[in-house]
Amino acid sequence: MFDCIIVGAGPAGGTAAYHLAKKGRSVLVLEKESLPRYKPCGGGVSPIVAEWFDFDFSPAISLKVNTIRYTWNMGDVVDAELSTPEPIWMVRRDIFDHFLIQQAQKQGAELREKTEVTGIEFKGDHWQVSTADGPVEGKYLIAADGAKGSMAKWLGFKDRKRRMGGALEAEAITTVEDPHIAHFEFGMVKNGYIWNFPKADGYSIGIGTFRGGEPQNLREIVTEYSTIFGVDFKAIKQFGHPICLWDGDQKLHTQQALLAGESACVVDPFTAEGIRPSIFSGLKASEAIDQSLSGDINALERYSEVIAQEWGSDMVWAQRLAGVFYRVPGVAYRVGVKRPGATQRIGQILCGQLRYQDVAANAIKRLSSSFIPGRG
Repeated sequence: MFDCIIVGAGPAGGTAAYHLAKKGRSVLVLEKESLPRYKPCGGGVSPIVAEWFDFDFSPAISLKVNTIRYTWNMGDVVDAELSTPEPIWMVRRDIFDHFLIQQAQKQGAELREKTEVTGIEFKGDHWQVSTADGPVEGKYLIAADGAKGSMAKWLGFKDRKRRMGGALEAEAITTVEDPHIAHFEFGMVKNGYIWNFPKADGYSIGIGTFRGGEPQNLREIVTEYSTIFGVDFKAIKQFGHPICLWDGDQKLHTQQALLAGESACVVDPFTAEGIRPSIFSGLKASEAIDQSLSGDINALERYSEVIAQEWGSDMVWAQRLAGVFYRVPGVAYRVGVKRPGATQRIGQILCGQLRYQDVAANAIKRLSSSFIPGRG
């Protein structure tokens, strides 16, 4: 009988496992793949996550980016150097996720790879989790199995609001021209952007849409964009996947179980940043379950409140900003992205120095006034 069974070995699951095991709780992580496993993801990580751990992440960081390059239709270039205390990390998710789980194992957490969960059942005072290798039992569950996972449904979260974005990504192994620049292209795709994040041995190139709208041939668009970097996008393996964007506060707890990571729909609706909020939710989930194991009967309910207050309250502003920005991106690029200081503020948000609520109201006002003839 484990104190907690965690389904999914991504950033949320790995974080929860580490902190629970460090507090002396018995933890089992179930992962359907064999680690390290490839995960399509741009791999940009806010360095603020280091404050939530007591070990050095250096072995899991491919390189660090201190400059953002924006383009509009592959031209109209804007370079902005970040002035944040620590550059943004670029990671490969196979390495990063595995590293995090290894730190949890060092604290005593158990990992069972290639173990897909096939069902769950509450047995009066604990959960029985069915796998192909037989059942396992735990007092508590954390569902951290991502956007396509089944755990949330099995736990009874059937009426959740889920705003889904979509992305198509590929990893190109090639010589990187400048390893300290991350690229964003806004003019070629509607309701989203194209990104190219450098790694030590190549690029992570992807395209995403975050607000729906008319169908677009994302593969053709990103293939054209990739030629700038000498990459034939069609010639490398591509991965399409959904993104669970934040779309309002919701209940994330049920009987002795919590949702974390993309299962909890915590992805930033403006930037589609997912790693930092997933780690944050894993941290808070571990705290709630530790407190509940110690007899705090309100700890799980408080987890839903904490995510709403400490993350969701700021995502309200991120969603409002996304609604204005992606509605008329050409104007937004001219009066927002090209505005001196805009990238600095986004960098400060990513690094935890600012919140959206500190800057979004003025940005939305500025963008909205630019839609009016003769204004902006």
